[in-house]
Amino acid sequence: MEKKITPYKDSSEGKKKQVEQMFDTISENYDGLNRIISLGSDIKWRKKVIKMVADKNPKIILDIATGTGDLAIQFAEKTSAEKIVGLDLSEGMLSVARKKVFGKPISEKIEFVQADSEALPFEDNTFDAITVSFGIRNFENLEKGLAEIFRVLKKGGVFVVLETSVPTKFPFKQGYHFYSKTILPLVGKLFSKDKVAYKYLSESASVFPYGEMLNNILRKIGFNEVKNIPQTFGVATIYNATK
Repeated sequence: MEKKITPYKDSSEGKKKQVEQMFDTISENYDGLNRIISLGSDIKWRKKVIKMVADKNPKIILDIATGTGDLAIQFAEKTSAEKIVGLDLSEGMLSVARKKVFGKPISEKIEFVQADSEALPFEDNTFDAITVSFGIRNFENLEKGLAEIFRVLKKGGVFVVLETSVPTKFPFKQGYHFYSKTILPLVGKLFSKDKVAYKYLSESASVFPYGEMLNNILRKIGFNEVKNIPQTFGVATIYNATK
């Protein structure tokens, strides 16, 4: 079981509530900081996720931990899906997402919902495709959240995860540790309202199960055809599975 990392060490609130508070606080400058922190690589990674989903021609897509809605919006623009639901715990992040689509034609087929990813407000077998980008490490109970995703995914549906991981080869492993422990928290302190948020994001990434460990958890939940594809020397990984 992974070590429990929370944003605010002195808080008596559970991880879920702390994560919601953290993302509410950093929502306004989250997009810009993401570009800086990933050196723009997150755009390329998301394009691969979009292609994986688009290749399955889903009619209805759920994007969990949608944040400010970037991935959900791209699904609306670049796939033939009839409906896209972007779900997040943070109303602050969702308010930014809603502003992005307000008045645009895509607003007719995209909906943003505030809800708990570990208690999804949908019927069994609802979605043809479900995605989570940089969100599953924020689940308070990882297996419970994945079991909920499995429940609402249709049989034969695709589940795609994009998440940070830790490089295993020299010199990328050493470079990653320096960047995540030194540069990332510094960038967060300089540009974010929340001085601990980016320290948490770094710490949570360092202890989260990745690669074959996460593959095995997905198989335990019941997912089939599970595979992982490391990105950019292993600093992120895309996981693809079916129900």
